[in-house]
Amino acid sequence: MKLALALIVALQVSVCFCALPEPDKELVDKYEGLKATFYKRLVSAYQKAHVAIGTLAEGTITGEKAKEIVDSVKASDRAQSAAKALAAVAEELEPVLERARMAALGVYGAYLRPYIGEYLDHGIQSIKPMLDTVLPVEGQ
Repeated sequence: MKLALALIVALQVSVCFCALPEPDKELVDKYEGLKATFYKRLVSAYQKAHVAIGTLAEGTITGEKAKEIVDSVKASDRAQSAAKALAAVAEELEPVLERARMAALGVYGAYLRPYIGEYLDHGIQSIKPMLDTVLPVEGQ
């Protein structure tokens, strides 16, 4: 047990001393732009699917029953407290996730971007027209 604890402490210390490269400002801006566009696409797709499913479910027995279940879940104290707990956990994890993203961008920028950056950018630019057709960004 003592050996395992010593090994864990040694690994903790060795991990703390490794410094990851900082990402370039241009790379962070490009990432943030792509992330924002992706989220807009997801929100737009969700809204369209919600409207389509809502119109299909209107007037059917199953649709009315589903609407009753959703309303009862929304009114439930357990569901509301679970949603609040999940929101609090997400809020607590946000800084950790942001540091992990920046570390990953730094590693990508320092070690991978010189070799695969051009191909990745070309792939992203090639898939954008298809995404604009299938999942358009709202407001375009």
